[in-house]
Amino acid sequence: MKKNLIAGAISLGIIVLAIAPAFAQTTNSVAGTVAPMTTSSVTTKIACVGTAVNARETAIDAAMTTFTAADNAAYNARATALQQAYALTTLSAVKAAVKTAWSTFSKSEKTARSAWQTARNSAWATYRTTAVACKAPAGTGDGVDSGLEASGN
Repeated sequence: MKKNLIAGAISLGIIVLAIAPAFAQTTNSVAGTVAPMTTSSVTTKIACVGTAVNARETAIDAAMTTFTAADNAAYNARATALQQAYALTTLSAVKAAVKTAWSTFSKSEKTARSAWQTARNSAWATYRTTAVACKAPAGTGDGVDSGLEASGN
């Protein structure tokens, strides 16, 4: 039984070694010929993905900066509006002003969050399109970790 397992493993190894070069080839789109995948072509494709990642990260950084600025502005405006509300002299005026302050804050937050999510999703979509066009080896991109991204919720 051990001899059969060893012989099977050796046979499988020989088959893999025989067909492995076929998987390391790409088709030349101009001539339609098959050319071996060179180290420089792999390096170029990986660099292409790196460029796509850099563009995505730059766009996400700008979107996050815009989001946090809008978020900070919403909190500052709420603080000012509440301070003014509690300076009023009648209960009905205070209630109305507090309600307005919180309503305005809520709308500002929703707008900022929506803009962040749209920009983030756009950056990732552009990255995916560009990365696929790079035709880099499988596993080159980092899209698997996209769930770690701040959602803006």
